Amino acid sequence: MIPADTPIWLAFLLVSAAMTVMVALRYFLASGLFAWATARLRPGLYAGLSGQISKEIRWSLIAAFIYGAPAGIVFWLWRHHGYSLLYSDWTAYPLWYLPLSVLIYLFAQDSWFYWSHRAMHASTRLFRLAHSVHHESRPPTVWTAMSFHPLEAVSGALLIPLLVFFIPIHLAMLGAVLTAATIMGVVNHMGWEVFPRRFVHSAFGRWMITASHHERHHEEYRCNFGLYFRFWDRVCGTDRGLSQRLDQSRQHSKAPG
Repeated sequence: MIPADTPIWLAFLLVSAAMTVMVALRYFLASGLFAWATARLRPGLYAGLSGQISKEIRWSLIAAFIYGAPAGIVFWLWRHHGYSLLYSDWTAYPLWYLPLSVLIYLFAQDSWFYWSHRAMHASTRLFRLAHSVHHESRPPTVWTAMSFHPLEAVSGALLIPLLVFFIPIHLAMLGAVLTAATIMGVVNHMGWEVFPRRFVHSAFGRWMITASHHERHHEEYRCNFGLYFRFWDRVCGTDRGLSQRLDQSRQHSKAPG
């Protein structure tokens, strides 16, 4: 651990570097695992995309620093100065609050993503300046999830570090939120549906975003803007259902579902 009496500029530099490494490792672990699964279950799906994937990884490493720096700084401030509403004592709040806090954070993240994402598509200038980098991935792959222009990465990287100053959350539950963000970001871009068809078409699944739903956003651009849930897309009339290509390929797949 970095001593509390470390000069603040050096402490911020060290924690930013450490958290950047952690974010990058999380990205490579999750994307690498699903890339391996894709190669086994959908051989040839990414054929001819090595150049695109290299670009995705480069953009993602830049994004890793942008996500890692504020997270590391906030963690250090909490650890040494008690800033923020992060907590590590399991008895500090009722046990029922643990899963509730995860849902609150996921919904807040989903809401911010929906409206900022939709704004980047509504503005030609914003799209060309920032969001076009993400859509250069045609088709998206398991490496696309963090492939953002730095400006877009900033818009997503600051939300959770700010939320911890307003909404209490246990450190382990925050880890669960970040894990969900990483895994869902990867599986929603992988170009095939990992969830069983019966789940995707279930009453619960119709409110969740999976690869079949997000793929349609990459096909048509002006629909399906959400991150985890289809709530805002449904409320705002921007939900156009599933990608026919992914849904049909899933229907005829030998995989269960």
